Amino acid sequence: MAYGYTRETGKDEAKAVGLALPISYKHTVEVCNFVRGKPIEQAKRLLDEVMKMKRAVPYRIYNLEMAHNRAVGAGRFPVKTCKHVREVIESAEANAQHKGLSVANLVVRHLAPQKAGRTMHFGRQRRESKRCHLEVIVGEKKEASR
Repeated sequence: MAYGYTRETGKDEAKAVGLALPISYKHTVEVCNFVRGKPIEQAKRLLDEVMKMKRAVPYRIYNLEMAHNRAVGAGRFPVKTCKHVREVIESAEANAQHKGLSVANLVVRHLAPQKAGRTMHFGRQRRESKRCHLEVIVGEKKEASR
């Protein structure tokens, strides 16, 4: 079954998707907002800093009753989410390299999470597991014309 991306890709873009990732949709929205629009190397470095607890992800939307961090205000360290987002970005980077694009000039152009189907845990307490789809489109940085 083919995955239907929310936007078309151009000749200078590559894409990747993570389906039914076991991460929270709300955390993924905040991490995507944190990384979107940045060069690939900077995005991976920021995600690594979050995973090492050196930098907090600012929570702008889903921040009700959230603790305050000195540098960013309301923020957290969603380590598991950053790990999965980094893997999908690396997959898009590999697809771009296979397509013949310059890896040094790549920028995260589109990074969108969607809610996935929720599977049930069975047992004495029935509960749903967290699932999230994530689509990434990276493209070469366009040179500014003068």
